[in-house]
Amino acid sequence: MAASLVLGACGSEEVSVSTGDPTYHGAVLFSQRCSRCHTLTPAGTQGSANRNVRTQGPNLDQRVESFHDVIFAIRNGGFSGAIMPQNVVTGHEALEVAQFVSKYAGSTAQTTAQPPGGGSP
Repeated sequence: MAASLVLGACGSEEVSVSTGDPTYHGAVLFSQRCSRCHTLTPAGTQGSANRNVRTQGPNLDQRVESFHDVIFAIRNGGFSGAIMPQNVVTGHEALEVAQFVSKYAGSTAQTTAQPPGGGSP
């Protein structure tokens, strides 16, 4: 039993989302189910630290995700060629995780400068 507690903590720290945040339960679920492969600081996860390993998912601190894209990835095991397990969370829990991820993903994404006028010549 002690070994399972230690293994369950791999790739994660503490959820930093306030318990009053409507996405808090989604953060907890993400921390429990997605921490081995994905980094997302508000969930306390650091799973994508070793990008040389094919099974490591995207660093969601650096990647903005829409609610619909997260639901698609959960249901379909990621996107083309991905290794993510299908339906890692289901039903209402999948919706909670998607709401959390879409709210917090991309929190440290670097934005690139856009030319004046939207870039069209």
